[in-house]
Amino acid sequence: MLIDRRRLLSGAIVLALTVLGLGAARARLPMRDVRPVPGPASPSISAVVSPPVEAGSSHGAMESLAGPAARADLEVMTFNLRYAAAVAPHSWAQRRPVTRALLAAERPDLIGTQEGLPDQLRDIESDLGPDYDRIGLGRDGGDRGEHMAIFFDRTRLVAQKSGNFWLSDTPSVPGSISWGSRSIRMVTWVLFADRETGRHFYAVNTHLDNYSENARRHGAALLAQRIATFGSSPIVLTGDFNSPATSTSAVYHLLVDGAGLRDTWITAPSKGPAYATIHNFQTLVPNGVQADWILTSPGVTALAALMNTYRRGSQYPSDHLPVQVRLRLP
Repeated sequence: MLIDRRRLLSGAIVLALTVLGLGAARARLPMRDVRPVPGPASPSISAVVSPPVEAGSSHGAMESLAGPAARADLEVMTFNLRYAAAVAPHSWAQRRPVTRALLAAERPDLIGTQEGLPDQLRDIESDLGPDYDRIGLGRDGGDRGEHMAIFFDRTRLVAQKSGNFWLSDTPSVPGSISWGSRSIRMVTWVLFADRETGRHFYAVNTHLDNYSENARRHGAALLAQRIATFGSSPIVLTGDFNSPATSTSAVYHLLVDGAGLRDTWITAPSKGPAYATIHNFQTLVPNGVQADWILTSPGVTALAALMNTYRRGSQYPSDHLPVQVRLRLP
């Protein structure tokens, strides 16, 4: 069932105005240098918590969870890369081989990334190989600053059109900032044609502010308004939302309850163990705050979902766990 865009746009705007008046009383997600606090366990998650996956598995985590993908299945990942710092520990030089191995094992059709810097993105593009391409401007404009880059397997997906907008009062102005945001925040989107199924869908990727709840609420409201103008094609939204994936979160409320998107972690019948997706290179926290999400429009079927815990020894590829889903487009 496709979204009635006019109805959802109206609902999203009304809900945005309501939520934006709630003030900044809600608790913020812990900052990057603070370990996330465990949250309540989800009733749909198994109580059995498996240990982090180390290098050496012959299959990717998604295939181990759900078996080989069918031809029509779309493998999607959201991945906050952590910017390419040069200082050890957890420098990009240390993390790049682990990231390369993770992506080689999973080979997602679509990857929504956050925080990637230009040289870092070129490294990943090289490591993924010639079958992959990427789209997205830097948040400072052009190729400057962190990107919300969307990587895709071009043997499977064909980019029809794409665009970028900034989460500010002037969305078309590169580098613009509003609402008390500490950093420049933006959205990259691509309309894809799927060679395998003939379907078209929008991939949308973002990173909301880590400091200001007010900026996150305004950013989510603008995102909901823009999505509502995309027509009847299915939508796959990836991102680091810096907000918990619960109905008590204003951001989640705007995008799920207001804009009518579906949380694939809830709708997928098969899923791996749940952790806080921001681990800061510390011990994983079972059933902690899920700040990284993959949402879809109604009609898109989530078949399986997982938080990828791949590491080599004690080295994770990022301070975030990548989140993956296997989808079936309508």
